[in-house]
Amino acid sequence: MLSAFRVLSIVEGLSFLLILSVTIGWISRVYVFPLGISHGLLFVLYLIGSMMLAHQRRWGLGIWLPLFLASVIPLAFIAVELFLRRSAGEHQPEPQ
Repeated sequence: MLSAFRVLSIVEGLSFLLILSVTIGWISRVYVFPLGISHGLLFVLYLIGSMMLAHQRRWGLGIWLPLFLASVIPLAFIAVELFLRRSAGEHQPEPQ
């Protein structure tokens, strides 16, 4: 679940940057509809995935809320990736 969410987080963050690139004018407005639909779907999947991951990891609102808010802040997906990478290391079984 964690690795799938990490991929989803990065893809959703990049799709957000693409939408912003249209606003800035770096990408043609012709692509607004397909980018918007794609980003909307990824955003909903991110929301559902973050809730499922928080439930699985028994994270409280104090961890889930910043994780969710990162989805609406450009480039915050990088901080989420760093947090999830560190979190993955905490839950690995210890060698015997």
